[in-house]
Amino acid sequence: MKKLFYIDYPQEHFEGQAHRYRCAFCKQETTKINGRLEGHLASCEFRIAMEKVGFECNQNLPRQSLETTDEED
Repeated sequence: MKKLFYIDYPQEHFEGQAHRYRCAFCKQETTKINGRLEGHLASCEFRIAMEKVGFECNQNLPRQSLETTDEED
């Protein structure tokens, strides 16, 4: 089973940052997760729970690198 986006995980706010959030379990930033199950660490409780109920990672899909997004216009 696959979902297009996995956005129903618990998030927490970065201290002192107005618009930065991360997963409450694996501490990966939401922009790195990018709505994908494989964006969470393999040891993340949310990812493990979703995989146990039958959801799959979309590992074959290419992901845009967020680090070079603004380098070229």
